[in-house]
Amino acid sequence: MTLVNYANKTALNNVLNAKKIMVVFKDVKKGQQLTIKDDSGIVLHLENVEKGRNLIKLFDFSKLKDGNYTLELEKDFEIIIKSITVKGNIVVFDDDAQTKIFKPVIRNEKNRVMITQIAFDKKPIEIAIYYNGEVIYSETLKGSPILNRVYRLDGELIGDYKVIVNNNGRSYVNNFKL
Repeated sequence: MTLVNYANKTALNNVLNAKKIMVVFKDVKKGQQLTIKDDSGIVLHLENVEKGRNLIKLFDFSKLKDGNYTLELEKDFEIIIKSITVKGNIVVFDDDAQTKIFKPVIRNEKNRVMITQIAFDKKPIEIAIYYNGEVIYSETLKGSPILNRVYRLDGELIGDYKVIVNNNGRSYVNNFKL
């Protein structure tokens, strides 16, 4: 199948005269998620990876309307995004071009919450900490490519906590009890 796809490529090396494409993601693990979304963020396909190593999938875009789509592989600490454009009988896809979003790592130990994240795009990172459903702390960080924060919680306030980190139009949540 790879030979058929590559035989139909034009000189641009990323335009396919077909509606079917082969996608390869390297170093995947069982349980990671593969998603196809349209340009408004609507999920068209969602699957959990069944086995590790390299993920090779053949997708048929013949039923999709003209537009922009993303293939996203959500790994433990990062999301790999590949873009696809469908127009008529042409699919524009460069398997080597991809974007990576690093997910925040949110940990809690005793009465401390630790958040780390790499954000090379330097987009604002919003952090909110909730106690029993109410915001007890929030901040927006701008300009730094590396987030490394430790928040000390009042050890006397026993209950349900939630940390929400918003970045790149995505939310990451960590629920815990103290």
